[in-house]
Amino acid sequence: MTHKIMAICDTEEGYAFRMAEYLLDKVKLPYTLHLFTAVEELEKFAGREEIEILLIAESAWRLLREEYVRKQVAQMFILQESGEAAQTLHSQESVEAEKENMRCINKYQSPEMVVQEMLNVIVDGSGWKDYRETTDTAAKMIGIYSPVKRCLQTSFALSLGQLLAKEHKTMYLNFEMYSGLGELLRREYQTDMLDVMYYFQSAREKLALRLPTIIQNAGGLDYIPPMQYSLGIREVPGEQWLALCRDIAAIGEYEYMILDLDDGIDGLFDLLKNCHKIYTITREDPFAQAKLGQYERMLQQGELGEISEKTVKCRFPIFQKLPDSLDMMTHGELAGYVKSIIKEDIYG
Repeated sequence: MTHKIMAICDTEEGYAFRMAEYLLDKVKLPYTLHLFTAVEELEKFAGREEIEILLIAESAWRLLREEYVRKQVAQMFILQESGEAAQTLHSQESVEAEKENMRCINKYQSPEMVVQEMLNVIVDGSGWKDYRETTDTAAKMIGIYSPVKRCLQTSFALSLGQLLAKEHKTMYLNFEMYSGLGELLRREYQTDMLDVMYYFQSAREKLALRLPTIIQNAGGLDYIPPMQYSLGIREVPGEQWLALCRDIAAIGEYEYMILDLDDGIDGLFDLLKNCHKIYTITREDPFAQAKLGQYERMLQQGELGEISEKTVKCRFPIFQKLPDSLDMMTHGELAGYVKSIIKEDIYG
């Protein structure tokens, strides 16, 4: 069952996190809580999800494209900072204000009082229950890994993820040392996978607050920006990567997790062993075959035969043209090839 969503938006980061922590630690909450400190991120999120309750600072509300977001919000509470928001609402016809379900609350009071005023309005407030972070998830992890390089591994992974995302909630995680994904997508990232791992290690119970502000989307596929600086990647043990993947899946309620894997991470085989399916891309040239043979012998000698059993080897035909943009990987010859894999292998 999909959980209802409550969102907090305030560009004053300290206040936003204090309110979110109070709700998580002290209040019985039947919603999935999402925190935003940038109005643009809230607008992007509202374009994908319906929000049951929005608690937004007056200064952020004034920057909001209100008509655009209002359709996605069932109940909006504006945290008054100057009193002008209340005057604006009172200047509207009372019937219109009631219909739009917008209320003002004084921001400069205790979190307890803010929540109490919300509960006076929210119909089902008495049914709030304890929020518990869980790592139980039915998400299927699909690993993409090959000892052969420059074999279209990332193109294959993105195409697979974007096609699955059309029908299922899907997350793509890139573990390459030098992915170049930001440059290829022409995007700049303020946070990346190592930041998510830091939040996971230092305050795991608060990861659900941070994650929605970090997740990006390309072609309908959710992803976390890959590591921009890879020096610290080898210091993260494999079991922590696995636990983080499970937490991300549980928090986001993902059905599929696409792991684009690389030799650079510790715990590569821990991740592969826990994958539902593994795809290894091969080529016919002698160098590629030699690398693949050595990899397969290492799996057998290391008693990792279960990885071999889950592995599907893919030898691509010659593609005349690949998509020009990595956020359009559901089109073209490669997508046609991947569609057949989804139909016959993953669903089958």
